[in-house]
Amino acid sequence: MVENRPWLTFFTHIVLLLGILIMFFPIYLAFVASTHTLADILKTPMPLLPGSHLWENYSRAFVEGSKELGAPVSTMMWNSLIMALGITIGKIAISLTAAFAVVYFRFPGRQFFFWTIFVTLMLPVEVRILPTYKVISDLGLLNSYTGLILPLIASATATFLFRQFFMSIPDELAEAARVDGAGPMRFFIDILVPMSRTSIAAMFVVLFIYGWNQYLWPLLITTQEKYYTLLIGINRMLAVGDQQAEWPIIMATTLLAMTPPVLVVVCMQRLFVRGMTETEK
Repeated sequence: MVENRPWLTFFTHIVLLLGILIMFFPIYLAFVASTHTLADILKTPMPLLPGSHLWENYSRAFVEGSKELGAPVSTMMWNSLIMALGITIGKIAISLTAAFAVVYFRFPGRQFFFWTIFVTLMLPVEVRILPTYKVISDLGLLNSYTGLILPLIASATATFLFRQFFMSIPDELAEAARVDGAGPMRFFIDILVPMSRTSIAAMFVVLFIYGWNQYLWPLLITTQEKYYTLLIGINRMLAVGDQQAEWPIIMATTLLAMTPPVLVVVCMQRLFVRGMTETEK
């Protein structure tokens, strides 16, 4: 029996509120800095209330960018969006078909191939960065969307998740589809994929954030500003040498970079939770 202790509930809420404040305060400071001029930010102490240059700083960041970087935030955000969606859709499509083949087809070495896929979890991009770069370079895919997306679209984690879900589906469902004349692909598209929508939504959130936050790979293969992602752009804005960084523009860019992942999580939170807790399986 759980005892009702008001003081414990109060203490728990206080701890949660303190945690929220500690996490939110840096974001609030970034927002405040993005609404002031550079001279105001460099003053001691820094202002803690928003200024009157919000629209000016954000419009300049979105349309023009900083002086050290020729690409505006709109271009870099578009590049990041293409990369994140390409990685997400590619990983989900490949993982779904791979899990379908492993679970519903009988062929020699089926388990061996699955565990070979699973072992690739120990080989992230950072480990195979040089051979991957060599392949992309030889194919002429540097400074291209294909080069940004292609090496990152395989996912052992998503394959394992979909495999476990497909194994939980009764065999009678596949037999009934076969009796009704449905072929393997019709069964996959019309039955398995709709049943996997919560799992797909959960993986979409995780993989979109993974693709959006990619830094090392875009840094390595992009040398043209028109292919810079947001994280690369922020890094370039900070690399000003002896000059003074444009902190209002940098902070505005940082907050704009946080917006798409936050929107994805907020819009898909229910499906994400259902997919992770397996309420419909």
